[in-house]
Amino acid sequence: MTPEAVAPPAPHRRRSRSPLAVVCTAVVALLAVAAVAGQWLLPGWADQDLATGVSMPSAAHWFGTDELGRDIAQMVVAGARSTLLGAALVAVGSMLVGNVLGLIAGYHGGLADLLVRRWADLLLALPALLVTIVVAGIGGGGYALAVGALVVLTSPADIRLVRSAVLEQRHRSYVEAAQTLGLSRTTVMLRHIWPNVLPVVVANTLLNFAGAVVALSSLSFLGLGVPPGAPDWGRMLSENRTLLYDNPSAALVPALLIIVAAVALNLLGDRLFEAFTDRGRS
Repeated sequence: MTPEAVAPPAPHRRRSRSPLAVVCTAVVALLAVAAVAGQWLLPGWADQDLATGVSMPSAAHWFGTDELGRDIAQMVVAGARSTLLGAALVAVGSMLVGNVLGLIAGYHGGLADLLVRRWADLLLALPALLVTIVVAGIGGGGYALAVGALVVLTSPADIRLVRSAVLEQRHRSYVEAAQTLGLSRTTVMLRHIWPNVLPVVVANTLLNFAGAVVALSSLSFLGLGVPPGAPDWGRMLSENRTLLYDNPSAALVPALLIIVAAVALNLLGDRLFEAFTDRGRS
């Protein structure tokens, strides 16, 4: 037997981490820290200095100040809470609704599947942001109302995603084995099918998170989100857009943060979806 015939197999190559994914993860982690602890890290965002008024960036004020003399750096850090936590509520709420209805429709089928699909199709036919603007306007604005409307209008995509994933899993051997053992439908759905669907759902939740950041910032820009004077990136962009010649940072910094947050979440969600898809193929 020749040496080539008994040569050991090539070692398994680990898939290298994408530098872009690492950067996006770091950005999302920093934004999460700002949203949770930003008001303690840089307190005093509401302090006004009318004598200073609008000023350009300096050592004392990294991004300058607005018309009321408030520090822009402190305001954008404090504004991460309302912008990101509200978007997180939309993404998580949509995920929960999508998981419940998608599991029921995909596993039970029949009339339940028909009703859920028609409900999802109806909501998908509606322009989510426009309907949210109408609902928030009729209700007199309000952050909670905007978040609730976005949860309902974002959920159809999650419903269809979960339903499709459950239909793909429903006829696999492990599901048939669980049914043969006499387990209840709820047990089969929650303990056997749902864990295999969850990775793709988590990746899609990040994409919904990014969309919710843009949607809530747009509503705040239009005056339908947080109240006036509250630290919020969309509200800051709306209130400070008249300061582009006096202090461009007052409007450009919150606008840039909205873009960075949305892009980082989108890229990270795409990366996770690719990773989970490759793992499923292997």
